Amino acid sequence: MTSRHADLPKRIALTDERRGGSPFEQLERLGPTDAIILRHYDTPSRARADLAKKLRLASVSQGVRLLIAGDQRLAHHVKADGLHLPRWLVKRGYDWRRRVQPGFVITAAAHNEAELIAAAQSGVDAALLSPVFPTASHPEANALGPVKFATLAGRVPIPVYALGGVTRTTVQRLAGVENRVGWAAVSGI
Repeated sequence: MTSRHADLPKRIALTDERRGGSPFEQLERLGPTDAIILRHYDTPSRARADLAKKLRLASVSQGVRLLIAGDQRLAHHVKADGLHLPRWLVKRGYDWRRRVQPGFVITAAAHNEAELIAAAQSGVDAALLSPVFPTASHPEANALGPVKFATLAGRVPIPVYALGGVTRTTVQRLAGVENRVGWAAVSGI
């Protein structure tokens, strides 16, 4: 891991309005080495902006970093700590490092080798690779498993977070993965 990545969060909580749970309850389970990604893609724009402002205030008071998913303008507006790119934004082929404020943490979603490579080429700090283990949120998806996760993570020059069915227990199965920077979850943290 390069010094540029030394300050990445260890755990990342992702909000999900479809699966329930309050982002503020998720935030309470996090600490200063963690981050929360506000997704809430289906929430109307004004309500999402209000939620982002409130979550930003709460995250600052707890010392947790806030990343906004899929909306660079909103991330800058609420003075978030970074931006999370869903795969549809990564596919645009931008150099995202040039499009955001200096110091922003940029993460990207990835589900296979091609998406991991695209994320690395887009200037992100790290990718969230999923699903690593079977998960209730995507029961039809084939889980990568620890071996394939390790193989894919080793093929890219950026750190990789494990996402999908990852909990404090299952993450132990990934302990030896060299390029794994941490883990992410909707409900497992």
